[in-house]
Amino acid sequence: MAEQESVNLTRSRNIAAIRGKDTTPEMASLLILHAMGMRFRLRRKDLLGSPDIPLARHRSVAFVHGCFWRRHEGCWHTTTPKTRQVFWLAKFESNMFRDRRNHVKHEQLGWRVLVEWESELRKPETLQHRMAEAFQPFGRKPQ
Repeated sequence: MAEQESVNLTRSRNIAAIRGKDTTPEMASLLILHAMGMRFRLRRKDLLGSPDIPLARHRSVAFVHGCFWRRHEGCWHTTTPKTRQVFWLAKFESNMFRDRRNHVKHEQLGWRVLVEWESELRKPETLQHRMAEAFQPFGRKPQ
């Protein structure tokens, strides 16, 4: 029993250390956008779901998702802990449901939504191309 408590305490410390903002994937995305000449204001609380990167001028938002927490389909980061699987699967499902709901609501309000995955940052040129397409002002074609 003491061993299980030790495992739970260690996991609790690890989870508590995970930051919700200014993460490595988010900062890498911001650097790519800035290099593209895009300007933005981070974490606008007036937008549903507090998108990581809102570009109001382009009526576009980007959500930078961690593959583990948001369940990036087919990604090797998408693992499930061996202990308390029922808890974790419910947690992951609620994360995915909330994300889908927020994305649909943004689109209904006329905003374009781009989801960037942590694992996509291994290929910044591909991500930059997707960003250029997603963040073009309405009525303009990507260059």
